[in-house]
Amino acid sequence: MAEVELRKAWKRYGDIAVIHGIDLQLNSGEFVVFVGPSGCGKSTLLRMIAGLEEISEGEVWIGGRNVSQVEAVDRGIAMVFQSYALYPHMTVEENMSFGLRMSGTPKEEIAKKVDFAAKTLQLDKLLDRTPKNLSGGQRQRVAIGRAIVRDPDVFLFDEPLSNLDAELRVEMRLQIAKLHNQLNATMIYVTHDQVEAMTMADRIVVLKAGHIEQVGSPLELYHHPDNLFVAGFIGSPRMNFLDVTVREGSAAHAIVELPGGGTATLAVDASRATPGSKATLGVRPEDLARESGDFTLPMQVDVAERLGGSTFLYGKCGGMDNFVAQRAGLDTTHDGDTVDILVGADTCYLFDGEGLAYHRLTQSGRAVA
Repeated sequence: MAEVELRKAWKRYGDIAVIHGIDLQLNSGEFVVFVGPSGCGKSTLLRMIAGLEEISEGEVWIGGRNVSQVEAVDRGIAMVFQSYALYPHMTVEENMSFGLRMSGTPKEEIAKKVDFAAKTLQLDKLLDRTPKNLSGGQRQRVAIGRAIVRDPDVFLFDEPLSNLDAELRVEMRLQIAKLHNQLNATMIYVTHDQVEAMTMADRIVVLKAGHIEQVGSPLELYHHPDNLFVAGFIGSPRMNFLDVTVREGSAAHAIVELPGGGTATLAVDASRATPGSKATLGVRPEDLARESGDFTLPMQVDVAERLGGSTFLYGKCGGMDNFVAQRAGLDTTHDGDTVDILVGADTCYLFDGEGLAYHRLTQSGRAVA
């Protein structure tokens, strides 16, 4: 395992920059997930670390070594792609050992490494099968096994679960998390699925248009997003956003005018806010499953979705057409009903006109960065 560092890393295609001077340090043994919407540059950034994309400017360091001009094969990395890319005529054992055989590794060492990888991934009883006789999840495990036998300093995963169905995605997510715990290896994982990011990562790097929006643990990003983009991207269903106006702001609180009338007092550091300025109030659907609150918002329900353990209400609220509220258990609300949504001020987020968060305060009145 090894640390990975990007220093002022740029990627340009002609005059078009797709990665904009990124500085990032990843610790040895850490599981880091790059997440963001399609086209944000996460796969390009991963390929720059791998050496599959030439870096336009800046440096890439792996294990204390500047590898910016080093060929991919010599960087000490192993990469698992979205496509399994298995040789159809080879067995599982032959697929996993192919790279070692091509590099002239002794047979005894190959056998030992393949045996370890197969047992780790529960493939030891499938070594004689060819890819056509494997399920999608098993094929992806073979691709991961092919990476394990190389004993790399860093594992790179580029959306490896995208081709799997929902059930297999969950299974493989757990397999990769277990693998990280067993190997204690440095892993960098790219996905557009924020649920994968939240459940697997030690730290998440949120990307937008080739820039890093925020880096932190899953719960840091969930509870303390730096801006509207991160707040809307982390969490499922996504956070609800309502347009509000600041009536009063101080280092201890903000008073905002709610859509349709009324006010709410929020425990945020709003010392930079000016009265009359526009702001955005954020509240997560899961924070609305409550029987009491500090203020009420009327909601016109379009669809009530009952999942057994919880009910999701979709409709119009506070000028927002796609508002989502979660209710506990089998809620009796029907399509077309108007209901009062109870909101706790302590669950709300507030963002300024530029989309930057006003830091929420702890009970002691201290801002949480």
